[in-house]
Amino acid sequence: MTLSVCIIVKDEQDVIGRCLNCASKFADEIVVVDTGSSDGTVAEVKKYTDKVFFFKWCDDFSAARNFAFDKASGELLMWLDADDVVTDENCEKILNLKNAFSDYDMAVLPYAAAFDGVQPTFVYNRERIFRSSKNYRFSGAVHEAIVPCGRILYSDAVIYHKKVKENEPMRNLRILQKLISSGVQLDERQKFYYGRELLFNKMYKESIAVLEDFMQGDGWRVNKEEACLNLYQAYTFLGRKRRAFGWLLHALTLNVPNSRTCCILGEHFMENGDSDSAIYWYEAALGVSDDGKSGAFVNRDYCGFIPCMQLCVLYDRLGNYAKANAFNERAGKFKPDNVNYLNNKKYFEQLGIRGKIND
Repeated sequence: MTLSVCIIVKDEQDVIGRCLNCASKFADEIVVVDTGSSDGTVAEVKKYTDKVFFFKWCDDFSAARNFAFDKASGELLMWLDADDVVTDENCEKILNLKNAFSDYDMAVLPYAAAFDGVQPTFVYNRERIFRSSKNYRFSGAVHEAIVPCGRILYSDAVIYHKKVKENEPMRNLRILQKLISSGVQLDERQKFYYGRELLFNKMYKESIAVLEDFMQGDGWRVNKEEACLNLYQAYTFLGRKRRAFGWLLHALTLNVPNSRTCCILGEHFMENGDSDSAIYWYEAALGVSDDGKSGAFVNRDYCGFIPCMQLCVLYDRLGNYAKANAFNERAGKFKPDNVNYLNNKKYFEQLGIRGKIND
């Protein structure tokens, strides 16, 4: 099956060549839509494809992405951002995916969006490749998405989001507030992201109002679970710890606890001097399987490194130095060059304690 890779760009001359070089390894067609570049982006794009189109920016990412899909002719449509990178190994996996679409309508791929060196630490699944005959469409002015439906293939072909510059400050918040002021009623998903944008911009009271309203609606369960953690953050920043803890506990009623929720609970009990409860939740974090298929955001540090380091501290406080050292060694398997791990290692060596925890 033929695959069209569709990308929207604006002033991306520093990264677009890197992205297009990757895409050319698996794409039968590359479609690029420019939304108003004033640098050399278009000239760079034309080195890779003649399918270049122009779209008047209207503060709507879905509109631009759907326009790009409309210009594509492939049997399969795939989207990328200008600062995305695909390794050769993952390019090969995407090539193999073409043959799999005899049985599927869309493919969901892991999206690595933050890194510790070269290792991805923040990964979540995104709908990525679509059968064009199914007429899938993006929705949402910002944080645009296609609702997963039909026959879905989950692939392990990872897309790496390698940002080299920050987005326009408050861009997403501005777009959402412009929609609201024009009389548009945000759907549940956009309401969720509006609450998060308010939180990120330290507008805690406003964020709480929006997210608590979102929790009363019929939004996705995975977004509600994340909203509980966001409400925990907002109330904590306002010094309302009892209310914050209530939302943290509410997250446990929505789903099997994820590793981040377990670690936040561990941190709460650790700060309150309850070592036994803290140990319980950090060890629970190590037993969680965050496979990402739910669509939830997954910070891999919460799955291994963070709980191991905290368990090292807790067992050290309890005087169980052998077990503390064992968890430090386990943390070192995740990040062997981490300064805290190496300092702990010296500390335990000075105590004459060595040895590693069993896997």
